[in-house]
Amino acid sequence: MKYNFGAGPCILPQEVFQEASAAVLDFNGLSILEVSHRHKDFVAVMDEALDLVKKALNVPAGYSVAYLQGGASLGFSIVALNMMRETKKAAYINTGVWASGAIKEAKKVGVDVNVIASSEDKNFSYIPKGFVVPKEADYLHFTSNNTIYGTQFHEFPKSTLPLVCDMSSDIFSKEINVADFDIIYAGAQKNLGPAGATLYIVKDEVLGKSTSPFMPSYLDLKQHVDKESMMNTPPVFSVYVSMLNLRNLLSTGGVKAKELENNAKAALLYSEIDSNPLFFGTVNADDRSKMNVCFKLNDETLNATFDETWKAAGIVGLPGHRSTGGYRASMYNALPLSSVQVLVEVMKEFARTNG
Repeated sequence: MKYNFGAGPCILPQEVFQEASAAVLDFNGLSILEVSHRHKDFVAVMDEALDLVKKALNVPAGYSVAYLQGGASLGFSIVALNMMRETKKAAYINTGVWASGAIKEAKKVGVDVNVIASSEDKNFSYIPKGFVVPKEADYLHFTSNNTIYGTQFHEFPKSTLPLVCDMSSDIFSKEINVADFDIIYAGAQKNLGPAGATLYIVKDEVLGKSTSPFMPSYLDLKQHVDKESMMNTPPVFSVYVSMLNLRNLLSTGGVKAKELENNAKAALLYSEIDSNPLFFGTVNADDRSKMNVCFKLNDETLNATFDETWKAAGIVGLPGHRSTGGYRASMYNALPLSSVQVLVEVMKEFARTNG
C-alpha cells in the first residue's frame, strides 16, 4: 500500500484509474489514445467535460470554459495578452515561483507590470495583506495557492479591476464565486486530471478585446471558445480522464463535500505539526495551504532517520521542493483522510522514539 503525498501529477480516485485504463484498451471499439478528436464519440466527451466544469463550480451565464495545452506556464502569456487593454498596465501579487513566472512572462509580451505586493522578503512564507490596488490597470493577477512554499489565499483580493487567477493547485478543492473573476486558469494535474490539459474559465465580455499587436491564433482565447476547444487536436486523454474525475467528484458530493474533507485533512496534519516537539510549520499560520503542507524537523540531523521511517510506512512524495528543503505533504482531493492519519501516526511514533 502506497500513500501518495506527491505535489503533482495528481493523485486520482481508483475508480477513475480503472475506467481510464479500460478505455485505453477499448473506447467504443478503439483505444481512447487513437480515437479521432473529431469523431462524435470524443466530441461528446469534450462537451461533457466542459459542461461538468460548469456544474461543479456553478459557473454563471456569460462565462465560457475551454481546454487548452501548455499548462499554466503558457497561461501566463495567454492571460496577459487577452487582458491587455488601453493602459497596457497590470497589477500582480508575487507569492512565489509561479507568481514570479507570471510576472516575467507578462513583461515579455508587453505588459507594464506593477508588483503591488510581495512576500519575497520572507521567502514567500506568508500572503501579503493591506496592499493598495491601483485604479488604472487592465487587470489584477494572483496565484491562489503556492505549491512550493505552502501558502494559500483564504480570502481573495478585493478590487474594481478585472480579476485574473492561476488556480492550478486548488481549483475544485473549495467553493468559489466564479463571477468574481474575469479569467480563471489551471493546469489539470493537481485536482482535475492528468497533466496535458489546461482549464480556462473566461468571462465572455473579455473575449476578443485585446489591444496587443502580438496575438498568435493559438493564444487567443476567443478562438478556442468559438471552436469549442477543438481549434487543434486537444489533449484527448487528459480531457477524457478529467471528465471521468469530474463525474466522480459530482457523484460523491461535489466541491462542497471535498472542501469539508480537505479542511479535515489539513486540520489533522497541522495539529500534529504544531503539537509535535520535533517538527515546525514553515509558513505563517493564517496563510497555510490546505493543499500543500510544508514543514521541517527542528533538528535536521534527524532527517535521514525520519526519511527511512516514512518510506518504510509506504509513504511517497514527501520531500519538499528542492528550493525549500524540508517536507511537503500535498493533499489533493483524491487523497483520503486515512492517508493523512498514516502520516500523523508516523510522526507521533517518530517523536516517541527520537524525542
